[in-house]
Amino acid sequence: MNDLAFVYFDAGGTLLVPHPGVGEVYAAVGGRFGSRLDADELTRRFRAAFRRQEALDAETGWRTDDARELARWRAIVAETLDDVSDPEACFTALYLYFGRPDAWACPPETADVLRELAARGYGLGVASNFDDRLYAVVAGKPELRPIRCVQISAAAGWGKPAAGFFDAAARTAQTPPERILFVGDDLRNDYDGARAAGFAAVLLDVHGSPARADVPRVGGLAELLRWCPPLP
Repeated sequence: MNDLAFVYFDAGGTLLVPHPGVGEVYAAVGGRFGSRLDADELTRRFRAAFRRQEALDAETGWRTDDARELARWRAIVAETLDDVSDPEACFTALYLYFGRPDAWACPPETADVLRELAARGYGLGVASNFDDRLYAVVAGKPELRPIRCVQISAAAGWGKPAAGFFDAAARTAQTPPERILFVGDDLRNDYDGARAAGFAAVLLDVHGSPARADVPRVGGLAELLRWCPPLP
């Protein structure tokens, strides 16, 4: 990895974590529309709904666009919160909420790590299965100021782990794939997808979950600094 020049980060689960938490947000918003489901149940439902939509995307080869991203989230919210009085208004409230910078928190070390990587000469970007709400979220987080490129699946026409997504990310960064390090918390979407596209990659594994022995991983963003020495 001595020839690296650019570092891409996944968004959700890597640089951005829902605040205060998906279940808590869904419970608060859903409660305004009559839902009686608690945060733990909503977290379970959300994860199941998210997995189902991921499976549907896999069946279509991870093709996506603005319409698909909107439909995906509409389906996830409808399945998660099926006891609300006004499903469309509830969906709109949640969709708008997660487009706000204050809906997300960054890991505590984020600002220091990104500043140091930029000082060492690396280009920095965010690349995520997301829609154009991510632009405002990234722009509104002071911790993410060193980020220069944002690649979303809706603009690429492909979602991770499709090669088309990573090809678009490399073009956006104006950097050859072999000189890009991709950092993310999802083994298939982030690590395997990036490696198949010719990127270097490392798995962010803050929980010490089981993974293949051949997968390099870090337990936190600060550990990335040993992967990225100062550029000449």
